[in-house]
Amino acid sequence: MESRVAVKPRHLLLFLGPAMVGMAVFYIIPFLASLMISLTEWDGLQQLGLRSIPPFIGLENYRTILGGPELRRVLGNTIYFIALYIPLVLAASLIVALLMAGDRPGVVALRIGFYIPVLTSWVAGALIWRWVLSPEYGPVNAILGAVGLPQPGWLQDRRWAMPAIVLASVWKDMGFFGMILLGGLQSINPALYEAAEIDGASRPAQFRRITLPMLSPVTFFVVVIGLINSFQLFPQVMIMTENAGPQGATQVMVERIYTYAFRYYEMGYAAALSWVLFVIIFICTLIQLRLQKAWVHYG
Repeated sequence: MESRVAVKPRHLLLFLGPAMVGMAVFYIIPFLASLMISLTEWDGLQQLGLRSIPPFIGLENYRTILGGPELRRVLGNTIYFIALYIPLVLAASLIVALLMAGDRPGVVALRIGFYIPVLTSWVAGALIWRWVLSPEYGPVNAILGAVGLPQPGWLQDRRWAMPAIVLASVWKDMGFFGMILLGGLQSINPALYEAAEIDGASRPAQFRRITLPMLSPVTFFVVVIGLINSFQLFPQVMIMTENAGPQGATQVMVERIYTYAFRYYEMGYAAALSWVLFVIIFICTLIQLRLQKAWVHYG
């Protein structure tokens, strides 16, 4: 017979206490503090305390954000990024996963090569892409010019700045998402493909009828994470396009939060922007969870 030991509440607190303290200090308290700051006009320089409370302005920051044109412009840039990034990163990640699948010679080196950009810091990666896409001396425009194609201004052109950010983001993320999709590919039962071959199904038909449906739960996870990352777009914008690009073409939510907080010292407004971003991501995630029933197949 199995012996059961009664666990006393003080023992639970003893083991869970350090984790709960860490969660309170690094998550719950900053979470509530940001909400309170969003209701004030704090400039970030005034000392906070019981004797020094920044001016309380209620929902004024939220009214300014929701009633002004800046939020619509920034969300428009973000949606443009998402419309380009999500399909491209899904396609690139799936190709990477298919290339990394199997046990053929050199596949380990291939996996390492595709994963190196994931380990590269965004500072180094963004600086490399600034050089690659330089209109004057970048290799991309040199190749395009050699074959007689137009040479865009990329990061200096309002029309091409966001596509340039998308290219760099896909390069950085396709190895990470490719590994996730690779795990999904390896979890598919090989007997399904054997049965399809016996029935005379072609490779494209097997991919369409077996691989994609069985891979849909992993694909859904990739889409959710990719969408959340898209709304949190920041380092590549700040490094590749200084001052949010030509004519604000790459202004996004996190860039605006950083700018208002650490350049304009409007901490209350920046905190309100962060809460607006939180609500947007939360709503988008709920919508995705609702829509998954239409295209995600489990089992």
